[in-house]
Amino acid sequence: MPVLMRARSREEAHRAATPLELFFDLCFVVAIAQAGRQLVHALAEGHPGHGIVGYLMLFFAIWLAWLNFSWFSSAYDTDDALYRVVTLVQISGVLILAAGVPRAFGAGDFRVVWFGYLVMRLALVSQWLRAAHGTRGTERSTALRYALGVTLCQVGWLALLFLPPGDAPWVFLVMGALELSVPVIAELPRQTSWHPHHIAERYGLFTIIVLGETVSAATVAVQSALDEHHDLGTLLPIAAGGLLLVFAAYWIYFAVPIHLHLRSNRQAFLWGYGHYLVFCSAAAIGAGIEIAVEQSSGRAHLPAYAAAACVTVPGALYMFTVWLIHSRHQKRGPAQQLVLPVSAGLILAGTFAGPAAVPVAGLVAAATVAVGVTLTARQGTALEEE
Repeated sequence: MPVLMRARSREEAHRAATPLELFFDLCFVVAIAQAGRQLVHALAEGHPGHGIVGYLMLFFAIWLAWLNFSWFSSAYDTDDALYRVVTLVQISGVLILAAGVPRAFGAGDFRVVWFGYLVMRLALVSQWLRAAHGTRGTERSTALRYALGVTLCQVGWLALLFLPPGDAPWVFLVMGALELSVPVIAELPRQTSWHPHHIAERYGLFTIIVLGETVSAATVAVQSALDEHHDLGTLLPIAAGGLLLVFAAYWIYFAVPIHLHLRSNRQAFLWGYGHYLVFCSAAAIGAGIEIAVEQSSGRAHLPAYAAAACVTVPGALYMFTVWLIHSRHQKRGPAQQLVLPVSAGLILAGTFAGPAAVPVAGLVAAATVAVGVTLTARQGTALEEE
C-alpha cells in the first residue's frame, strides 16, 4: 500500500539528491547529445538560422522536462515504490523524446517528441494528483492547479503536429510562455515546499552533466580528426583551449553557495528559469568546439570567423548569464562584480582571432578564474584584518 504523498519540509537537514534523481539526470545526456549533434551538422553545412532556432526549441523541450520533475521531487519525493515506478515511466518518456530529436530537427516532425512528452506528462500529472490526494486546503489547491496546467499545456503542444513546420518557432514561443506561467499561477494559493539546498544541488549536478557532455563531444571530434590524419599541431590548441573553457565554466559556477539566495519563489523562479540559458550555452560550447575542429580539418562549410563565433558566442553567453542570475548575488564590490561581464566581452571579442579563437577564449576563461580567486582571497584577508 503506497504511503500518502506529503510535502517535505524546507527545513529538512542534510537534504541531498537521491540515486533515482541522479539516474533521471543521466538519462538526459542522450537527449542533450542528440540536440548538440544536430546543431553541429546544421552549422557545419552552412545553415546557421535553421540550426540555432532548432537547437533553442529542442533544448527548451529537454530542459523543461527536467525542470518539471526536479521542482516536484524537491517538494514531494516520497521515494516509495509507486514514486519510483512513476519516475521510471518519466525516464522512458525522456528516452522517447531523445529518439525524436533528429526527426524534429531535420524535418520538423515533432510526433515522436510530442509522444515522449505525453508519457512524461501523464506520469507527472499522476504525481500531482497523488500529492493532491495526500494533502488538503491551499496545498491541495496548488497540486490540482499544477495537474490542470500541465494537462492543458500538453494539449496545447498538439499545435506542433497540425500546423506547418515553419510555424514551430511561434508555437514554442507561445507554449513556452504558458508553460513557464503554470508554476507562477499554481503557487498563488501556497508556495510548494521545495528545499533551497536540494534544488541548488540538483541544478549544480545538471550543470556538471551538461559540461560533461560538452567534454565528450569535443573529445570525439578531436579523435575523429586525428583518425583522418590531420595535423596534431592544429588540433592541440583547439583541444587545450576548449578544455580550459570548460574547466573555467565549472569553476565559476560552483564558486558561490547559491542556496543562501533562494529564500522564496521571487528569487527561485528568476534563478531557475534563467538556467535555460546557462544549460543551453554550456552544451553549445561543446558543439562549437566540434565546429572549430571540423573547420580546421576542412570539413565545415563556413568561414573561420563564423566557426570561431560558434565557440565564443556560447562561451560569452555562459559567463554573462552565470553572473547575471547566479554569481552576482554573492559578489562584493565593483571589482568582483565586473570580472565575469568583462570576461564575457573579451571572449566575444576573441571571435576576431579567427582560427585562434578557441585557445584565446580558453586563456581568457582561465585568467577569469585566477582573477576571481585572487579578489576573493584579498577580500577574505581584508575581513580578517577588520
